[in-house]
Amino acid sequence: MFDNVWLIPLLPFIGFLINGLFGKKIKNETVIGGIAAAMVLGSFIVSSMTLINLLSLPSEERLAEVKIFTWITSGTFNADAAFLIDPLSCIMIMVVSGVGFLIHVYSIGYMHGEEGYYRYFSYLNLFTFSMLLLVLGNNLLLMFVGWEGVGLCSYLLIGYYFHKKSACDAGKKAFVMNRIGDFGFLLGIFTLYWYLGSSHNVWTIRFTELANNSHLLPTGGIVTVITLCFFLGATGKSAQIPLYTWLPDAMEGPTPVSALIHAATMVTAGVYMIARMNFLFIRSPETLTVIAVIGACTALFAATIGTAQNDIKRVLAYSTVSQLGYMFLAMGVGAFGAGIFHLMTHAFFKACLFLGSGAVIHSMHGALHHAHSHDDAQDMRNMGGLKSKMPLTFITFLLATIAISGIPGFSGFFSKDEILWQAFSNPHHGSLNYLLWGMGALAAGLTAFYMFRLVFMTFFGECRITPKAKDHLHESPMVIVLPLIVLAGLSVAGGFIGVPKLIGDVIGGIPNYFENFLEPVFKYSAEYMAQHGAHSGVHSHALEWGLMGGSVLIALIGITIAYSLYVANKGIPARFVAAFPGLHRAVYNKWYIDELYDYTIVNPCKAFSQFLWKGFDVIVIDGAVNGVAKTVMGFSGVFRLMQSGLISNYAWSMAFGVVVMLSYFILK
Repeated sequence: MFDNVWLIPLLPFIGFLINGLFGKKIKNETVIGGIAAAMVLGSFIVSSMTLINLLSLPSEERLAEVKIFTWITSGTFNADAAFLIDPLSCIMIMVVSGVGFLIHVYSIGYMHGEEGYYRYFSYLNLFTFSMLLLVLGNNLLLMFVGWEGVGLCSYLLIGYYFHKKSACDAGKKAFVMNRIGDFGFLLGIFTLYWYLGSSHNVWTIRFTELANNSHLLPTGGIVTVITLCFFLGATGKSAQIPLYTWLPDAMEGPTPVSALIHAATMVTAGVYMIARMNFLFIRSPETLTVIAVIGACTALFAATIGTAQNDIKRVLAYSTVSQLGYMFLAMGVGAFGAGIFHLMTHAFFKACLFLGSGAVIHSMHGALHHAHSHDDAQDMRNMGGLKSKMPLTFITFLLATIAISGIPGFSGFFSKDEILWQAFSNPHHGSLNYLLWGMGALAAGLTAFYMFRLVFMTFFGECRITPKAKDHLHESPMVIVLPLIVLAGLSVAGGFIGVPKLIGDVIGGIPNYFENFLEPVFKYSAEYMAQHGAHSGVHSHALEWGLMGGSVLIALIGITIAYSLYVANKGIPARFVAAFPGLHRAVYNKWYIDELYDYTIVNPCKAFSQFLWKGFDVIVIDGAVNGVAKTVMGFSGVFRLMQSGLISNYAWSMAFGVVVMLSYFILK
């Protein structure tokens, strides 16, 4: 039934090989882009068939492992190249291949004429392959291969414009910060394998075996150490405090790359990893608390930064960091299904938003180029009035913005509201739940504000570029617009497969299909909570309706404020900045976190490296080696004088030696 699942990651890898090895000779952009997109489309088709086959099985039988070959065997250690097919992996491969395919199609038009066109699509296919390998792997080691693969591809694609120093620096920053997280991930793997093996003779890293033996694990203690190590890996890959600063700089890559990183691949890996190992994390209340607090803080902190940014892609980048915070908040309160649901809906509207921003930048760049203007094509202060010039882009962007703002009826509302409700009603954190809900609701209001601020500055009012450039603004070609239309449709309707029970009962008894589908994946967590009496308690429907209405009201207030400041009373923002220059400067400069890291970590590391180089390496290491060489040369210079080449000198030397020896024996 699942015999062809190996094609899902293989097809993008074949595309990577073809374009990587022969793309420079092929040269034809249509062929290069067509090969890359076709391979991901093939992966999506096989993924769809896999999902259909899985749905045909009873819910308790929706689990299969497909072994490709034996990978590593050493003593008690065994790791196969094998894939795990269950509801969670099926959702992920559908999101990765489906959204990834749309981004590939979009890239064909967006990257037209770019130098290194074949290299771009080669990297893009490798990125897709790595993420599919990560979510399909049936063991921690195979997951880690995919984990490292997406890290490598992010470095290659963020630094795609390698002639720009800023792009190279951003690529290196992403690579280094992810290595910090990966160190934690590896420690988690080693510690988990050692503990289960040495304590219970269960030597395994397979997810199914780990889940089946999770009852052997204690509550807290060593499990807390293991899960915190894994969470460190997640904070790096999914850009959470304190390892989040690489993600906003990742916008240095081409815009479709930003869409792929932020929506469908790399940054969702940490969320997926925690959901996959929910049976482990549920056994550490301390780790769940850390995850919930970090997620809520990241959601709110990043949202504040997004309110003051003027670069359209940077606003969306901080939006991604904030939305990932929501997903981790869900994981931290034990709402694993809600977190994955938001991962899916976020993939729809965030891909639409990033690709929409790319369409705007594409049009702005062309217009400014024709007018020989050097204005920044990504600065929203240079935009305005684009809804009449780019109506399809405007409509799709607006729909995705409404979705991310959490307005009822759109996908983001269903997933975000479920997270907020679980944050309030979960049984894990007691009175901390009120704070978690408040931080999440406030972040939702800020999200609505800065996203509609972006919409109003970009698409409303008067266009702020020169009249000559304005005449060259136009809608993007259909190869760019069509993916936007599809993603906008998913941003609107994608949430209806996960309607919360409270709303489903009102609109005809619609079940929460998404939650029911994922239920077998989280059965061990549910069993553990039932055994330990962890129940959410009884909450009235009135309370849930009230909290839902409150979060929506907060979002509407955010939208209203954005309209008042950037449409109705455009002079207020300037007066606010003049009244609170320090606050604006701090938020605009991202609360100076990068500068803080430079001062406390980067610069001391560089200074210590300089000391090791110029102080220890040059003086001590090189000094010792060169000192030995100079000593030998000195003695050689002295002994060289004894080798004159004259026989008479050698005779006198021999005679002198004989005299010295005779004198020694006579006087002894």
